[in-house]
Amino acid sequence: MTAMTPTVADPALLDLAGMIEALAARKVSSVELTQACLARIAAWQPVINAFIAIEPDEALAAAREADTRLSGGAARGLLDGVPFAHKDMFYAKGKISTCGSKIRRDWVADEDSTALLRLTETGAIRLGTLNMAEFAYGPTGHNVHFGDARNPWRPAHVTGGSSSGSGAAVAARLTPAALGSDTGGSVRMPANFCGVTGLKTTVGRVSRFGAMPLSQSLDTVGPLATSALDCGLILGLIAGADPRDPTASDVAVPDYAAAFDQDVRGMRLGVPSRFYTENLDPETEAVYQAALDLFRQEGVEIVAIDLPDQAVLSAASQVLLAAEGAAFHRQWLRERPQDYGDQVRARLENGFAIPAVTYLESLRYRGIALAEHLAAVAGVDAFLAPVSAKASPTLEESDVGGAPGAEAVIQQITRFMRPINYLGLPALSVPSGFTRAGLPVGLQIVGRPFAEDVILRLGAGFQRASDFHRQIPSLPGAPDE
Repeated sequence: MTAMTPTVADPALLDLAGMIEALAARKVSSVELTQACLARIAAWQPVINAFIAIEPDEALAAAREADTRLSGGAARGLLDGVPFAHKDMFYAKGKISTCGSKIRRDWVADEDSTALLRLTETGAIRLGTLNMAEFAYGPTGHNVHFGDARNPWRPAHVTGGSSSGSGAAVAARLTPAALGSDTGGSVRMPANFCGVTGLKTTVGRVSRFGAMPLSQSLDTVGPLATSALDCGLILGLIAGADPRDPTASDVAVPDYAAAFDQDVRGMRLGVPSRFYTENLDPETEAVYQAALDLFRQEGVEIVAIDLPDQAVLSAASQVLLAAEGAAFHRQWLRERPQDYGDQVRARLENGFAIPAVTYLESLRYRGIALAEHLAAVAGVDAFLAPVSAKASPTLEESDVGGAPGAEAVIQQITRFMRPINYLGLPALSVPSGFTRAGLPVGLQIVGRPFAEDVILRLGAGFQRASDFHRQIPSLPGAPDE
Protein backbone atom coordinates (compact mmCIF):
# COMPACT_ATOMS: atom_id res chain seq x y z
CA MET A 1 0.00 0.00 0.00
CA THR A 2 1.12 3.52 -0.69
CA ALA A 3 0.25 6.71 1.13
CA MET A 4 0.48 9.54 -1.32
CA THR A 5 -0.64 13.00 -2.27
CA PRO A 6 -1.66 12.76 -5.93
CA THR A 7 -0.68 15.51 -8.34
CA VAL A 8 -2.26 16.62 -11.59
CA ALA A 9 0.43 14.50 -13.28
CA ASP A 10 -1.65 11.50 -12.23
CA PRO A 11 -5.16 12.99 -12.22
CA ALA A 12 -7.00 9.66 -11.88
CA LEU A 13 -5.54 9.40 -8.38
CA LEU A 14 -7.14 12.63 -7.23
CA ASP A 15 -10.17 12.25 -5.01
CA LEU A 16 -13.49 13.66 -6.19
CA ALA A 17 -13.01 17.00 -4.46
CA GLY A 18 -9.55 17.25 -6.01
CA MET A 19 -10.89 16.49 -9.48
CA ILE A 20 -13.59 19.14 -9.16
CA GLU A 21 -11.02 21.70 -8.03
CA ALA A 22 -8.50 20.81 -10.75
CA LEU A 23 -11.12 21.01 -13.50
CA ALA A 24 -12.46 24.33 -12.23
CA ALA A 25 -8.94 25.80 -12.14
CA ARG A 26 -8.24 24.30 -15.60
CA LYS A 27 -5.19 22.50 -14.19
CA VAL A 28 -6.42 19.42 -16.00
CA SER A 29 -8.90 18.92 -18.81
CA SER A 30 -11.81 16.53 -18.73
CA VAL A 31 -10.26 14.63 -21.64
CA GLU A 32 -6.99 14.22 -19.73
CA LEU A 33 -8.85 13.10 -16.64
CA THR A 34 -11.02 10.65 -18.57
CA GLN A 35 -8.01 9.26 -20.43
CA ALA A 36 -6.22 8.74 -17.13
CA CYS A 37 -9.17 6.82 -15.69
CA LEU A 38 -9.50 4.73 -18.86
CA ALA A 39 -5.79 3.88 -18.72
CA ARG A 40 -6.16 2.63 -15.16
CA ILE A 41 -9.26 0.67 -16.13
CA ALA A 42 -7.33 -1.02 -18.95
CA ALA A 43 -4.55 -1.98 -16.54
CA TRP A 44 -6.71 -3.10 -13.61
CA GLN A 45 -9.74 -4.71 -15.27
CA PRO A 46 -7.97 -8.02 -16.09
CA VAL A 47 -6.94 -8.25 -12.42
CA ILE A 48 -10.08 -7.25 -10.51
CA ASN A 49 -12.95 -7.53 -13.03
CA ALA A 50 -14.62 -4.41 -11.65
CA PHE A 51 -16.52 -3.52 -14.85
CA ILE A 52 -19.31 -5.22 -16.75
CA ALA A 53 -19.17 -2.71 -19.62
CA ILE A 54 -16.57 -0.06 -20.51
CA GLU A 55 -17.54 2.80 -22.85
CA PRO A 56 -14.32 4.64 -23.80
CA ASP A 57 -15.50 6.29 -27.04
CA GLU A 58 -18.67 7.70 -25.49
CA ALA A 59 -16.76 8.86 -22.41
CA LEU A 60 -14.12 10.72 -24.40
CA ALA A 61 -16.75 12.34 -26.61
CA ALA A 62 -18.57 13.56 -23.51
CA ALA A 63 -15.28 14.78 -22.03
CA ARG A 64 -14.57 16.88 -25.13
CA GLU A 65 -18.01 18.46 -24.83
CA ALA A 66 -17.37 19.15 -21.14
CA ASP A 67 -14.06 20.85 -21.93
CA THR A 68 -15.84 23.15 -24.38
CA ARG A 69 -18.35 24.13 -21.69
CA LEU A 70 -15.69 24.57 -19.02
CA SER A 71 -13.47 26.68 -21.27
CA GLY A 72 -16.44 28.91 -22.04
CA GLY A 73 -17.42 29.32 -18.39
CA ALA A 74 -20.65 27.42 -18.93
CA ALA A 75 -20.27 24.42 -16.64
CA ARG A 76 -23.45 22.36 -16.29
CA GLY A 77 -22.87 21.85 -12.59
CA LEU A 78 -20.52 20.66 -9.87
CA LEU A 79 -19.49 17.44 -11.60
CA ASP A 80 -19.06 18.75 -15.13
CA GLY A 81 -16.23 16.83 -16.76
CA VAL A 82 -15.74 14.29 -13.97
CA PRO A 83 -15.79 10.65 -15.16
CA PHE A 84 -17.76 8.08 -13.16
CA ALA A 85 -18.90 4.47 -13.27
CA HIS A 86 -21.76 3.04 -11.23
CA LYS A 87 -23.22 -0.28 -10.16
CA ASP A 88 -25.01 -1.87 -13.11
CA MET A 89 -28.48 -1.59 -11.57
CA PHE A 90 -29.08 2.13 -12.13
CA TYR A 91 -31.01 2.53 -15.35
CA ALA A 92 -29.84 4.87 -18.10
CA LYS A 93 -32.32 5.28 -20.94
CA GLY A 94 -31.19 3.44 -24.05
CA LYS A 95 -28.43 1.56 -22.21
CA ILE A 96 -28.21 -2.08 -21.15
CA SER A 97 -28.55 -2.62 -17.40
CA THR A 98 -27.75 -6.25 -16.60
CA CYS A 99 -28.19 -6.06 -12.82
CA GLY A 100 -25.39 -8.62 -12.78
CA SER A 101 -27.74 -11.27 -14.16
CA LYS A 102 -28.18 -13.57 -17.14
CA ILE A 103 -31.88 -12.76 -17.21
CA ARG A 104 -31.22 -9.08 -17.94
CA ARG A 105 -28.00 -9.50 -19.91
CA ASP A 106 -29.52 -7.74 -22.95
CA TRP A 107 -32.24 -5.66 -21.27
CA VAL A 108 -32.27 -2.02 -22.38
CA ALA A 109 -33.65 0.58 -19.97
CA ASP A 110 -36.41 2.88 -21.20
CA GLU A 111 -36.06 5.40 -18.38
CA ASP A 112 -33.37 7.00 -16.23
CA SER A 113 -32.63 6.32 -12.60
CA THR A 114 -33.32 9.49 -10.63
CA ALA A 115 -30.06 9.24 -8.68
CA LEU A 116 -28.04 8.67 -11.85
CA LEU A 117 -29.89 11.42 -13.71
CA ARG A 118 -29.21 13.93 -10.96
CA LEU A 119 -25.48 13.28 -11.37
CA THR A 120 -25.64 13.37 -15.16
CA GLU A 121 -27.49 16.69 -15.11
CA THR A 122 -24.54 18.26 -13.29
CA GLY A 123 -22.16 17.14 -16.05
CA ALA A 124 -20.94 13.76 -14.81
CA ILE A 125 -19.42 11.56 -17.54
CA ARG A 126 -20.21 7.86 -17.90
CA LEU A 127 -17.21 5.48 -18.11
CA GLY A 128 -19.29 2.30 -18.11
CA THR A 129 -21.07 0.03 -15.66
CA LEU A 130 -19.71 -1.85 -12.68
CA ASN A 131 -19.87 -5.48 -11.65
CA MET A 132 -22.22 -6.53 -8.88
CA ALA A 133 -23.70 -9.58 -7.21
CA GLU A 134 -26.53 -11.06 -9.26
CA PHE A 135 -29.66 -8.96 -8.70
CA ALA A 136 -27.84 -7.27 -5.76
CA TYR A 137 -28.35 -10.40 -3.65
CA GLY A 138 -24.99 -11.46 -2.25
CA PRO A 139 -22.47 -10.09 0.27
CA THR A 140 -19.23 -11.42 -1.24
CA GLY A 141 -18.96 -10.23 -4.85
CA HIS A 142 -19.22 -13.66 -6.46
CA ASN A 143 -21.00 -13.61 -9.83
CA VAL A 144 -21.38 -16.75 -11.95
CA HIS A 145 -22.54 -14.78 -15.01
CA PHE A 146 -19.94 -12.02 -15.33
CA GLY A 147 -17.15 -13.41 -13.17
CA ASP A 148 -16.20 -12.52 -9.62
CA ALA A 149 -15.01 -9.04 -8.77
CA ARG A 150 -11.67 -9.22 -6.96
CA ASN A 151 -10.20 -7.19 -4.13
CA PRO A 152 -7.55 -4.73 -5.41
CA TRP A 153 -5.53 -5.17 -2.22
CA ARG A 154 -5.39 -8.94 -2.48
CA PRO A 155 -6.99 -10.29 -5.69
CA ALA A 156 -7.45 -13.75 -4.16
CA HIS A 157 -9.90 -12.17 -1.70
CA VAL A 158 -13.48 -10.98 -2.16
CA THR A 159 -14.53 -7.37 -2.56
CA GLY A 160 -17.71 -7.72 -0.57
CA GLY A 161 -21.10 -7.26 -2.17
CA SER A 162 -23.38 -6.63 -3.58
CA SER A 163 -21.78 -3.38 -4.85
CA SER A 164 -18.62 -5.36 -5.60
CA GLY A 165 -17.42 -3.49 -8.66
CA SER A 166 -18.11 -0.16 -6.97
CA GLY A 167 -15.84 -1.01 -4.05
CA ALA A 168 -13.09 -2.41 -6.26
CA ALA A 169 -13.19 0.42 -8.81
CA VAL A 170 -13.07 3.20 -6.22
CA ALA A 171 -10.26 1.48 -4.30
CA ALA A 172 -8.15 1.08 -7.46
CA ARG A 173 -8.92 4.69 -8.45
CA LEU A 174 -10.69 3.70 -11.66
CA THR A 175 -13.50 6.10 -10.75
CA PRO A 176 -13.54 8.76 -8.01
CA ALA A 177 -16.92 7.59 -6.72
CA ALA A 178 -19.67 5.14 -7.58
CA LEU A 179 -23.31 4.68 -6.71
CA GLY A 180 -24.21 1.52 -4.85
CA SER A 181 -27.23 0.10 -3.07
CA ASP A 182 -27.48 -1.13 0.52
CA THR A 183 -30.26 -3.55 1.46
CA GLY A 184 -28.32 -5.71 3.91
CA GLY A 185 -24.87 -4.11 3.82
CA SER A 186 -24.18 -3.83 0.10
CA VAL A 187 -22.48 -0.42 0.26
CA ARG A 188 -20.75 -0.86 3.60
CA MET A 189 -19.30 -4.32 3.01
CA PRO A 190 -17.44 -3.47 -0.22
CA ALA A 191 -16.29 -0.22 1.36
CA ASN A 192 -15.05 -2.17 4.37
CA PHE A 193 -13.28 -4.95 2.46
CA CYS A 194 -11.81 -2.65 -0.22
CA GLY A 195 -10.70 0.21 2.04
CA VAL A 196 -12.94 3.02 0.77
CA THR A 197 -15.64 5.17 2.33
CA GLY A 198 -19.24 4.07 1.85
CA LEU A 199 -22.48 5.75 2.89
CA LYS A 200 -25.64 3.77 3.59
CA THR A 201 -28.38 6.38 3.57
CA THR A 202 -31.57 6.56 5.59
CA VAL A 203 -34.47 4.73 3.97
CA GLY A 204 -36.16 7.35 1.78
CA ARG A 205 -33.28 9.83 1.75
CA VAL A 206 -32.46 9.07 -1.92
CA SER A 207 -34.96 8.17 -4.62
CA ARG A 208 -34.95 4.53 -5.69
CA PHE A 209 -36.74 5.19 -8.97
CA GLY A 210 -34.94 3.48 -11.84
CA ALA A 211 -32.82 1.32 -9.54
CA MET A 212 -33.36 -2.44 -9.69
CA PRO A 213 -35.36 -3.33 -6.54
CA LEU A 214 -34.71 -6.19 -4.16
CA SER A 215 -36.59 -5.32 -0.96
CA GLN A 216 -39.04 -2.42 -0.92
CA SER A 217 -38.71 -2.07 2.86
CA LEU A 218 -34.92 -2.09 3.03
CA ASP A 219 -33.40 -0.85 -0.25
CA THR A 220 -31.32 2.33 -0.08
CA VAL A 221 -29.07 4.14 -2.55
CA GLY A 222 -25.74 5.67 -1.54
CA PRO A 223 -22.22 6.49 -2.72
CA LEU A 224 -18.84 4.84 -2.33
CA ALA A 225 -15.88 7.21 -2.61
CA THR A 226 -12.43 7.94 -1.24
CA SER A 227 -13.56 10.12 1.66
CA ALA A 228 -16.47 11.26 3.76
CA LEU A 229 -16.20 14.63 2.02
CA ASP A 230 -16.64 13.01 -1.38
CA CYS A 231 -19.61 10.97 -0.15
CA GLY A 232 -21.19 14.16 1.13
CA LEU A 233 -20.69 15.90 -2.21
CA ILE A 234 -22.50 13.08 -4.01
CA LEU A 235 -25.26 12.84 -1.41
CA GLY A 236 -25.97 16.55 -1.69
CA LEU A 237 -26.73 16.07 -5.37
CA ILE A 238 -28.84 12.90 -5.24
CA ALA A 239 -30.82 13.32 -1.98
CA GLY A 240 -34.35 14.63 -1.77
CA ALA A 241 -37.95 14.09 -2.78
CA ASP A 242 -38.84 12.66 -6.17
CA PRO A 243 -42.33 12.73 -7.73
CA ARG A 244 -41.48 9.46 -9.48
CA ASP A 245 -40.81 7.69 -6.16
CA PRO A 246 -43.50 8.12 -3.49
CA THR A 247 -41.19 6.49 -0.91
CA ALA A 248 -38.57 9.22 -1.32
CA SER A 249 -38.79 11.51 1.70
CA ASP A 250 -39.50 15.22 1.53
CA VAL A 251 -37.41 15.85 4.66
CA ALA A 252 -35.27 18.89 3.86
CA VAL A 253 -31.80 18.17 2.47
CA PRO A 254 -29.22 19.98 4.60
CA ASP A 255 -25.96 21.53 3.42
CA TYR A 256 -23.77 18.47 3.87
CA ALA A 257 -20.65 20.44 2.93
CA ALA A 258 -21.10 22.54 6.08
CA ALA A 259 -20.52 19.44 8.19
CA PHE A 260 -16.92 19.20 7.02
CA ASP A 261 -16.03 22.61 8.40
CA GLN A 262 -17.18 21.67 11.91
CA ASP A 263 -14.90 20.30 14.60
CA VAL A 264 -15.83 17.01 16.25
CA ARG A 265 -14.66 18.13 19.68
CA GLY A 266 -17.43 17.73 22.24
CA MET A 267 -19.42 15.21 20.20
CA ARG A 268 -20.48 11.97 21.90
CA LEU A 269 -19.88 8.59 20.26
CA GLY A 270 -21.53 5.45 21.60
CA VAL A 271 -19.86 2.06 22.04
CA PRO A 272 -22.33 -0.85 22.20
CA SER A 273 -21.82 -3.06 25.23
CA ARG A 274 -22.69 -6.23 23.33
CA PHE A 275 -23.38 -7.81 19.91
CA TYR A 276 -21.15 -5.49 17.82
CA THR A 277 -18.22 -6.02 20.17
CA GLU A 278 -18.58 -9.79 20.52
CA ASN A 279 -16.52 -12.50 18.78
CA LEU A 280 -14.33 -10.08 16.86
CA ASP A 281 -11.19 -11.25 15.12
CA PRO A 282 -8.22 -9.93 17.19
CA GLU A 283 -7.05 -7.69 14.35
CA THR A 284 -10.51 -6.17 13.93
CA GLU A 285 -10.71 -5.66 17.69
CA ALA A 286 -7.34 -3.87 17.63
CA VAL A 287 -8.48 -1.57 14.81
CA TYR A 288 -11.70 -0.82 16.68
CA GLN A 289 -9.90 0.12 19.88
CA ALA A 290 -7.36 2.24 18.00
CA ALA A 291 -10.19 4.14 16.30
CA LEU A 292 -11.82 4.84 19.66
CA ASP A 293 -8.48 6.16 20.92
CA LEU A 294 -8.19 8.42 17.88
CA PHE A 295 -11.66 9.83 18.43
CA ARG A 296 -10.75 10.50 22.07
CA GLN A 297 -7.64 12.36 20.93
CA GLU A 298 -9.85 14.51 18.71
CA GLY A 299 -12.00 15.47 21.68
CA VAL A 300 -14.90 13.08 21.11
CA GLU A 301 -16.43 11.65 24.27
CA ILE A 302 -16.77 7.85 24.15
CA VAL A 303 -19.92 6.62 25.89
CA ALA A 304 -20.97 3.04 26.63
CA ILE A 305 -24.49 2.29 25.38
CA ASP A 306 -26.78 -0.72 25.74
CA LEU A 307 -28.75 -1.39 22.57
CA PRO A 308 -31.84 -3.62 22.35
CA ASP A 309 -31.31 -7.18 21.16
CA GLN A 310 -29.72 -6.74 17.74
CA ALA A 311 -30.00 -10.43 16.85
CA VAL A 312 -33.78 -10.07 16.86
CA LEU A 313 -33.51 -7.13 14.47
CA SER A 314 -31.16 -9.06 12.21
CA ALA A 315 -33.63 -11.95 12.00
CA ALA A 316 -36.52 -9.60 11.26
CA SER A 317 -34.48 -7.92 8.53
CA GLN A 318 -33.85 -11.27 6.90
CA VAL A 319 -37.58 -12.06 6.93
CA LEU A 320 -38.37 -8.83 5.06
CA LEU A 321 -35.54 -9.30 2.59
CA ALA A 322 -36.34 -12.93 1.82
CA ALA A 323 -40.10 -12.46 1.44
CA GLU A 324 -39.93 -9.27 -0.61
CA GLY A 325 -37.13 -10.61 -2.81
CA ALA A 326 -39.12 -13.77 -3.53
CA ALA A 327 -42.22 -11.73 -4.37
CA PHE A 328 -40.35 -9.54 -6.85
CA HIS A 329 -38.67 -12.50 -8.57
CA ARG A 330 -41.69 -14.81 -8.49
CA GLN A 331 -42.39 -14.82 -12.23
CA TRP A 332 -38.77 -15.25 -13.31
CA LEU A 333 -38.28 -18.03 -10.77
CA ARG A 334 -41.23 -19.86 -12.33
CA GLU A 335 -40.28 -19.27 -15.94
CA ARG A 336 -36.46 -19.11 -15.92
CA PRO A 337 -35.11 -20.76 -12.76
CA GLN A 338 -32.14 -22.20 -14.64
CA ASP A 339 -30.93 -18.69 -15.49
CA TYR A 340 -30.19 -17.82 -11.86
CA GLY A 341 -26.96 -18.67 -10.10
CA ASP A 342 -27.43 -21.51 -7.61
CA GLN A 343 -26.96 -19.38 -4.49
CA VAL A 344 -29.23 -16.54 -5.58
CA ARG A 345 -31.96 -18.91 -6.71
CA ALA A 346 -31.80 -20.89 -3.45
CA ARG A 347 -31.95 -17.75 -1.32
CA LEU A 348 -34.86 -16.30 -3.28
CA GLU A 349 -36.81 -19.56 -3.18
CA ASN A 350 -36.39 -19.68 0.60
CA GLY A 351 -38.54 -16.57 0.74
CA PHE A 352 -41.60 -18.49 -0.43
CA ALA A 353 -41.55 -20.50 2.80
CA ILE A 354 -42.03 -17.45 5.04
CA PRO A 355 -45.60 -17.30 6.46
CA ALA A 356 -47.53 -14.11 5.84
CA VAL A 357 -48.02 -13.72 9.60
CA THR A 358 -44.25 -13.78 10.18
CA TYR A 359 -43.69 -11.20 7.45
CA LEU A 360 -46.39 -8.88 8.79
CA GLU A 361 -45.07 -9.21 12.34
CA SER A 362 -41.61 -8.19 11.12
CA LEU A 363 -43.11 -5.13 9.44
CA ARG A 364 -45.18 -4.20 12.50
CA TYR A 365 -42.28 -4.55 14.92
CA ARG A 366 -40.08 -2.21 12.92
CA GLY A 367 -41.55 0.99 14.34
CA ILE A 368 -41.42 -0.36 17.88
CA ALA A 369 -37.79 -1.39 17.45
CA LEU A 370 -36.82 2.01 16.07
CA ALA A 371 -38.40 3.79 19.04
CA GLU A 372 -36.51 1.52 21.44
CA HIS A 373 -33.28 2.14 19.57
CA LEU A 374 -33.68 5.92 19.60
CA ALA A 375 -34.25 5.81 23.34
CA ALA A 376 -31.05 3.79 23.79
CA VAL A 377 -28.94 6.27 21.79
CA ALA A 378 -30.55 9.43 23.15
CA GLY A 379 -27.33 10.47 24.90
CA VAL A 380 -24.98 10.16 21.92
CA ASP A 381 -24.62 11.67 18.46
CA ALA A 382 -23.91 8.30 16.81
CA PHE A 383 -22.38 4.95 17.65
CA LEU A 384 -19.31 3.16 16.31
CA ALA A 385 -19.26 -0.52 15.36
CA PRO A 386 -17.28 -2.88 13.17
CA VAL A 387 -18.70 -3.52 9.71
CA SER A 388 -17.72 -7.17 9.96
CA ALA A 389 -16.05 -9.37 12.56
CA LYS A 390 -13.05 -10.07 10.33
CA ALA A 391 -11.37 -8.86 7.15
CA SER A 392 -12.16 -10.10 3.66
CA PRO A 393 -12.20 -13.88 3.17
CA THR A 394 -10.70 -15.50 0.09
CA LEU A 395 -12.76 -16.14 -3.00
CA GLU A 396 -12.26 -19.86 -2.50
CA GLU A 397 -13.41 -20.09 1.10
CA SER A 398 -16.49 -17.94 0.51
CA ASP A 399 -17.58 -19.64 -2.73
CA VAL A 400 -20.30 -21.85 -1.26
CA GLY A 401 -22.87 -21.48 -4.05
CA GLY A 402 -26.28 -22.84 -3.08
CA ALA A 403 -24.91 -25.39 -0.61
CA PRO A 404 -26.82 -25.96 2.66
CA GLY A 405 -24.23 -23.96 4.61
CA ALA A 406 -24.43 -20.91 2.37
CA GLU A 407 -26.78 -18.93 4.61
CA ALA A 408 -24.48 -19.45 7.61
CA VAL A 409 -21.54 -18.01 5.66
CA ILE A 410 -23.66 -15.04 4.57
CA GLN A 411 -24.92 -14.46 8.11
CA GLN A 412 -21.36 -14.41 9.44
CA ILE A 413 -20.39 -11.71 6.96
CA THR A 414 -23.51 -9.54 7.33
CA ARG A 415 -24.48 -9.85 11.00
CA PHE A 416 -23.29 -6.37 12.01
CA MET A 417 -25.16 -4.68 9.16
CA ARG A 418 -28.64 -6.20 8.99
CA PRO A 419 -29.98 -4.59 12.20
CA ILE A 420 -29.10 -1.17 10.81
CA ASN A 421 -30.96 -1.89 7.59
CA TYR A 422 -33.98 -3.09 9.52
CA LEU A 423 -34.12 0.17 11.47
CA GLY A 424 -33.56 2.22 8.30
CA LEU A 425 -30.62 4.10 9.83
CA PRO A 426 -27.78 5.89 8.02
CA ALA A 427 -24.28 4.48 8.46
CA LEU A 428 -20.88 5.53 7.15
CA SER A 429 -18.16 2.91 6.66
CA VAL A 430 -14.71 4.47 7.02
CA PRO A 431 -11.33 2.81 6.35
CA SER A 432 -9.77 2.36 9.78
CA GLY A 433 -6.73 0.13 9.45
CA PHE A 434 -5.15 -2.93 7.87
CA THR A 435 -4.46 -6.49 8.91
CA ARG A 436 -0.95 -7.90 8.93
CA ALA A 437 -1.81 -9.51 5.59
CA GLY A 438 -2.53 -6.09 4.09
CA LEU A 439 -6.32 -6.32 4.01
CA PRO A 440 -8.38 -3.21 4.85
CA VAL A 441 -10.58 -3.04 7.94
CA GLY A 442 -13.46 -0.59 8.14
CA LEU A 443 -15.72 0.64 10.92
CA GLN A 444 -19.23 2.06 10.64
CA ILE A 445 -20.50 5.25 12.22
CA VAL A 446 -24.25 4.81 12.71
CA GLY A 447 -26.60 7.74 13.18
CA ARG A 448 -30.25 8.61 13.67
CA PRO A 449 -32.67 8.74 10.74
CA PHE A 450 -31.77 11.55 8.32
CA ALA A 451 -28.67 12.46 10.36
CA GLU A 452 -26.24 11.85 7.49
CA ASP A 453 -24.70 15.25 8.20
CA VAL A 454 -23.77 14.11 11.72
CA ILE A 455 -22.08 10.87 10.68
CA LEU A 456 -20.33 12.62 7.79
CA ARG A 457 -19.00 15.19 10.27
CA LEU A 458 -17.64 12.42 12.49
CA GLY A 459 -16.22 10.59 9.48
CA ALA A 460 -14.50 13.72 8.22
CA GLY A 461 -13.04 14.33 11.67
CA PHE A 462 -11.66 10.79 11.77
CA GLN A 463 -10.18 11.18 8.30
CA ARG A 464 -8.53 14.50 9.11
CA ALA A 465 -6.65 12.67 11.86
CA SER A 466 -5.82 9.52 9.85
CA ASP A 467 -4.75 8.56 6.35
CA PHE A 468 -6.21 5.08 5.91
CA HIS A 469 -8.60 6.40 3.26
CA ARG A 470 -5.68 7.78 1.25
CA GLN A 471 -3.95 4.42 0.86
CA ILE A 472 -3.89 3.12 -2.71
CA PRO A 473 -3.33 -0.52 -3.71
CA SER A 474 -0.55 -1.28 -6.17
CA LEU A 475 -1.23 -3.11 -9.41
CA PRO A 476 0.19 -6.62 -8.96
CA GLY A 477 3.53 -6.84 -10.73
CA ALA A 478 3.86 -3.07 -11.05
CA PRO A 479 6.01 -0.71 -8.94
CA ASP A 480 4.30 1.21 -6.14
CA GLU A 481 2.37 4.20 -7.41
